[in-house]
Amino acid sequence: MGTDTVRTPPADGAAELKSQQRGWYFYDWACSVYSTSVLTVFLGPYLTSVAESAADADGYVHPLGIPVRAGSFFAYSVSLSVIVAVLVMPLVGAAADRTGRKKPLLAAAAYLGATATTAMFLLDGDRYLLGGALLIVANAAQSVAMMLYNSYLPQIAPPEQRDAVSSRGWAFGYAAGSLVLVANLVLYTGHDGFGVSESTAVRICLASAGLWWGAFALIPLTRLRDRRSAAPEAALPGFRQLAATVRDMRRHPLTLAFLLAYLVYNDGIQTVISQASVYGSEELGLGQSTLIGAILLVQVLAVAGALTMGRLARTYGAKRTILGSLIAWTLTLAAGYFLPAGAPAWFFVLAAGIGMVLGGSQALSRSLFSHLVPPGKEAEYFSAYEMSDRGMSWLGPLLFGLTYQLTGSYRDAIISLVGFFVIGFALLARVPVRRAIEEAGNPVPDRI
Repeated sequence: MGTDTVRTPPADGAAELKSQQRGWYFYDWACSVYSTSVLTVFLGPYLTSVAESAADADGYVHPLGIPVRAGSFFAYSVSLSVIVAVLVMPLVGAAADRTGRKKPLLAAAAYLGATATTAMFLLDGDRYLLGGALLIVANAAQSVAMMLYNSYLPQIAPPEQRDAVSSRGWAFGYAAGSLVLVANLVLYTGHDGFGVSESTAVRICLASAGLWWGAFALIPLTRLRDRRSAAPEAALPGFRQLAATVRDMRRHPLTLAFLLAYLVYNDGIQTVISQASVYGSEELGLGQSTLIGAILLVQVLAVAGALTMGRLARTYGAKRTILGSLIAWTLTLAAGYFLPAGAPAWFFVLAAGIGMVLGGSQALSRSLFSHLVPPGKEAEYFSAYEMSDRGMSWLGPLLFGLTYQLTGSYRDAIISLVGFFVIGFALLARVPVRRAIEEAGNPVPDRI
């Protein structure tokens, strides 16, 4: 293999790289508040209530003349946003790689998402269509921006630093999510004392996430540096670009093998995150305040978990540490199956277990994938990674729902998710990551 194909860290000074890394961390700090406060906690119940106020006597709303149950409107809007993101990400990723102009595209996506989120303050009365449109724009923009943000990792960190840098980024994100969620909960639970209605308090929480996103996005946009492509080319139209990306990835089967393993175990992770509150409320009989407290505990401990697993990766390598986290996920689900009903303390123990492995497994998966991306294809390949993260996590919820439908037990439904971690472990264990890194044309770190 010729030395001209090996990617080395950019020729910036150490101080310049540190500055870019610190700026990069702050994009996670900026945008994670949207994921935590908007998507996870406040928007789903609130948008559903807005749709219900606009529904007809049978409980249906009619966007574009299509009858939709008001209770399903939020889920359908999220699904549509994923479809939009899946179509746009490969196109934007290829354009970023071919022109080298990632930062203007990141700025456009970030401020489109932040503006749409801030505009959610206008969601009062029966404006469910406005809410659906803003959710679609914000969620799709968030996916595109995260793809571009992730693609900076190989540029700002040499191979031996990526596990630590990626872990710090995730830790920054969870720390911001925790901080703002605490402030949101103070406003929401004490809204009478602040002289606002419950609806107004929710709309302030939604809009504040957009303002936070836009304000702190200025830091990475100031510090990150673009490196122009030597020979810019025109990007292909949407579907053709997606097909071209897939064809190119087939030339790197070991990279695809890792992506398949990630798709499987990440589907399990995302399903546990989305269904844990359902399990807590329906099977364990826990109240809303307990569930929100558990979400906050997950956010806080995910900071420590991400940093701890980043340090473990320096000793044992990213692949072994991820495999260890998948064993921990399996044991956590097994413990969750036996949780007694009506016992909040044990549910908080379960939340603590999730928090300790959540951030680290995600952070190290990102850094490990960065080693498997061919030089010059960072944004394009991270669009596929982001689609695996956000667009393909449908099988887990389907299995969870079908298991409950067939057995009538949420305990059986939660334990059915163990298969994703077992299969993901087996698939990842079979990937020869050192050879995969070499075949991608990148230097192999001492520990991987």
